Amino acid sequence: MQTSADTLSKPVVFFDGVCHLCNGFVDWIVAHDPDQKILFAPLQGGTAKDHLTHDQRQALDSVLVLSQGRTFEKSEAVLLILEQLPGYAWTRALRWIPLVLRNGAYDLVAKNRYRLFGKSETCRIPTPEERKVILP
Repeated sequence: MQTSADTLSKPVVFFDGVCHLCNGFVDWIVAHDPDQKILFAPLQGGTAKDHLTHDQRQALDSVLVLSQGRTFEKSEAVLLILEQLPGYAWTRALRWIPLVLRNGAYDLVAKNRYRLFGKSETCRIPTPEERKVILP
């Protein structure tokens, strides 16, 4: 299924579909995004293939956000996500932390995420309710 330009008018979070931490983060965002401002797609899926480079899809160590034609990664992607959610505008203050420190912390968690949180053999199958926000 190809995604339409209209669909991509919302930020799209690309995540590692087999990572338990990544899937938990998606679940948390969905629960805190009552207006469904954010869409999601696994890095292993067709939407990622249509909108990301091969290298971006293969680098499963970072959540990516495609927003307004730009791709954000690591801590920049996480902050962009949080800033979209009601009640999380305060996270803009975290941008004062130097990028090298933010990304260093991000990389440490990303490097150990499978060991700490586990990994599935297959990508998640969205529930009927999640299909509104999780793209193939």
